[in-house]
Amino acid sequence: MSTDVKEKLDAQTIDIIQSTVPVLEKQGEQITKRFYEQMFSNHPELKNIFNQTHQKMGRQPKALAATVYAAASHIERLEDLLPVVRQIGHKHRSLNIKPEHYPIVGKHLLLAIKDVLGEAATDEIMQAWERAYDVIADVFIQVEQELYKEVESKTGGWKGFRRFTVTRKVKESEVITSFYLKPEDGKELADFHPGQYITVKCDIDGEPHTHMRQYSLSDAPGKDYYRISVKREDGENGNPSGIVSSYLHKKVQEGDILEITAPAGEFVLQTDHDLPVVLISGGVGITPMISMLNTLAEQDSERKVIFIHAARNGNVHAMDQHIRQLAEQNRQIHYYVCYQSPTEEDRENRLFDREGYIDLEWLRSILPSNRADFYFCGPELFMKAIYKALKEWDVPEEQIHYEFFGPMGNLE
Repeated sequence: MSTDVKEKLDAQTIDIIQSTVPVLEKQGEQITKRFYEQMFSNHPELKNIFNQTHQKMGRQPKALAATVYAAASHIERLEDLLPVVRQIGHKHRSLNIKPEHYPIVGKHLLLAIKDVLGEAATDEIMQAWERAYDVIADVFIQVEQELYKEVESKTGGWKGFRRFTVTRKVKESEVITSFYLKPEDGKELADFHPGQYITVKCDIDGEPHTHMRQYSLSDAPGKDYYRISVKREDGENGNPSGIVSSYLHKKVQEGDILEITAPAGEFVLQTDHDLPVVLISGGVGITPMISMLNTLAEQDSERKVIFIHAARNGNVHAMDQHIRQLAEQNRQIHYYVCYQSPTEEDRENRLFDREGYIDLEWLRSILPSNRADFYFCGPELFMKAIYKALKEWDVPEEQIHYEFFGPMGNLE
C-alpha cells in the first residue's frame, strides 16, 4: 500500500500533510466538532447513522480526531494503520456505511479544517488535504467492500439489515437483560467468531431519528439464535440515559421484531493458540467474554481458562451462576470475582474473591505467570488500568487483546 500512496501523492503533498500533524494534535478535536456540526446541518439524514449520544458526550469527535491525526502521521506508510482501518471498517460495515458517504465526509472535513485554521489554511494546504483524503478514503472503501463481500458470501450471511424475532427475554441482573434473536424468515443463521457484535436498528416513537447500537454477541456460535445482553444505561455520573438500552429493556417484548446487521468485529478469540486464556471483564464488558468462555467450554479442550470479573456488587453481576457452574463442571476453568462495593449479602455468602479493584498485585497472586493470552473489555478507565497492569507485567503486545464499546479510544 505504501507504493500506492507514493504513486497517488507527490512528495510535496506528503510533506505538507506531515507538516500539519502538530496542528492536528493541538486542534484536532476542535476541527472534528466543527465537522460534525456542519455535516449534520447540511445532511441531517446522517443522524440516523451516527450515535447522537456519543456526539453529546464528545466521544465521537475525539475518536475521529485521533483517526485523522493517525492518518496524517502515517500518510507515507498507510499500511501501518491497516489493523486500525480494519477495526473501523468492521464498525462501518456493521452500520451499513457505503462508498457514497465518503465524499460527504471529505467535503465537510475540509470545510472544518479551513474554518478552524482560518488564514493558516492556505490553498496549498487545502489542496494537499483534498488529495490525501481521497487516498485515505479509498483505503477505507476497499477494506469495507471486502468485508461486505465476505459476510454476504458466507452461509447464512446477508446484506444490510435483516428482521429477527425476540424469542426470549431474560433478566440477568438488576441492570442487564438478555435477548434471544431468531431470523423471522426461518432461514440459516450466519456463523460468527466469539467476541463479535451486531448492530441493532431501532425506530422509537417520539425520537426524530433512527438509532443504531452495536452489542456484543453473548453466547457461543453454532446455535440457532443470536443472544445479546444489554445493560440499561440510567444516566449515571453525568452521562445521558441510554435511549436504545432503555427502549430494549422497557418496551421490547418476546415476539417483537428487531432489525440487525450480520456479525462483525476484529476482537475475537484466537482458538489456534495453546497458551492459557485469561478473560477479564468489567460490568457489561462481560458480554463478549461469555461468548469466548462458552466456546472454550464447549470445545472441551485442556487449555487452561481463567475468568476474572469486576462489578459494583452482586446485584448488578450478570451470569454469575452460569460461570460458577462451568467452573465446577470443567476442571480447566477457574473463576474469580472482584466487587468494588459488596453488599452485606455478598459478604455473608462469600460471593467474591476481592474487594476494591483489579490490580497487578492481585493478578500476580491468582495467575501462575504472564504467559497467557489476555482478553479484556469494560469501561474505559477499567480497560486503561488493566492494560497498564499487563504492560507493567511485561506481557507481550501480541498477547493483549481488547475491545472498546463505542468509538475507539486510546489505552496509553
